Amino acid sequence: MAKARTTFVCQECGAQAPKWIGRCPECGKWDTMVEERQGRREEPRRASITSTAPQPISSVETVSEPRVRSSIGEFDRILGGGVVVGSTVLIGGDPGIGKSTLLLQVCEMAARCGHTALYVSGEESVKQTKLRAQRLGVSSEALFVVAETSLDVILEHIGRCAPDLVVVDSIQMIYKQDLHSAPGSVSQVRECGAELVYLAKRTGIPVFLIGHVTKDGAIAGPRVLEHMVDAVLYFEGDKFHTFRMLRAVKNRFGSTNEIGIFEMHDTGLQPVANPSDIFLSKRSRQKSGSVVVPCIEGTRAFLIEIQALVATANFGTPERRVSGADRNRISMLIAVLEKRAGLQLGGCDTFVNVVGGVRIDEPAADLGIALAMASSFQERLAPNDMFVIGEVGLAGEVRPVGHVEMRIREGRKLGFRSALIPIDNAPGIKGDGLEIIPVETIEAALDRFE
Repeated sequence: MAKARTTFVCQECGAQAPKWIGRCPECGKWDTMVEERQGRREEPRRASITSTAPQPISSVETVSEPRVRSSIGEFDRILGGGVVVGSTVLIGGDPGIGKSTLLLQVCEMAARCGHTALYVSGEESVKQTKLRAQRLGVSSEALFVVAETSLDVILEHIGRCAPDLVVVDSIQMIYKQDLHSAPGSVSQVRECGAELVYLAKRTGIPVFLIGHVTKDGAIAGPRVLEHMVDAVLYFEGDKFHTFRMLRAVKNRFGSTNEIGIFEMHDTGLQPVANPSDIFLSKRSRQKSGSVVVPCIEGTRAFLIEIQALVATANFGTPERRVSGADRNRISMLIAVLEKRAGLQLGGCDTFVNVVGGVRIDEPAADLGIALAMASSFQERLAPNDMFVIGEVGLAGEVRPVGHVEMRIREGRKLGFRSALIPIDNAPGIKGDGLEIIPVETIEAALDRFE
């Protein structure tokens, strides 16, 4: 029997060392080196996926990739129009966010469309999966479920069932028997992921992998796993809110600018057809510190409410609490309001919240955030039928942004009557019944408040 050798592998980047060290020499993180025992053996050679000889790129014929639609519009949007045959998709997110729920629903919709789906559960028994399926209304005869963690057995089940779609929940629970390390270790995740990617490319079966995340929000295991797969999707949102956002951070067959918005119900995740209406449904009508901002995500625009609360600090250093936005950006906007608009916010506690658990990072929301803070500080109300667009510079100027017409079109559809926009975006913009208010500085924008 071959003697096993001991190595230490970094759980973050996969770097190896002959002995334990406190800090990884590759990624620089502390206490990430874990002992792994690896036997000396000959790795079986995998057959080539393609047998074609090298050829000039100019002579390669391009064809559109065949896609399988899941009948869940928001999910198909993220993937670029549907599931590509032979692709491998990795989905990560916090515990309880809805990863398993969504993919079980995808399997059900694929089964209803005449496809065969195999759901491999490494964390739940078949009976537990059945209980969740009953709650979601999943009962198709073409959806097969198996509870298994051995990769060799899973590959046998796939060869026997010949499914059109495979879901592995989760990749950190799968292990190869000829590796001495524990499931979830760097070598296990790397090797099992490579085997499943090879399976998808060789057979044309789309494979979905559910991945655990670390406390920092990154997918656990070696980063090479994200490089191997064709698409990486992240679930975002607060588990205490009903809304979930599915965002693509990598997609070889589509755009990475798209997001899918879902709402969690007792019967599972339901796509949100009109996000703007949902996010503004509970908007307060007669309170200061509330401003509506249109945001762009991929090919769609939706309106969200930004709330701010500015109050005098009673103890020591003023607090800065931000939810759904960049805290550094908020600090910059506070400094601009103090210097350019004369608002003394330095001694005040400031709280900013993006309603609905959404996170916004685009500069086009700067003016809306600044006006929400100024509105709360001065107790001045923003008109109920007005939304705000614009980036704020350090000199207090309102700078132009992109996709203004798309933002205005969304606001008009929801009944808004006026739009506060940068003066450089005003030429050529048609309101079509909506009043366009161009502003050049943040002081001019504040003059529009009551």
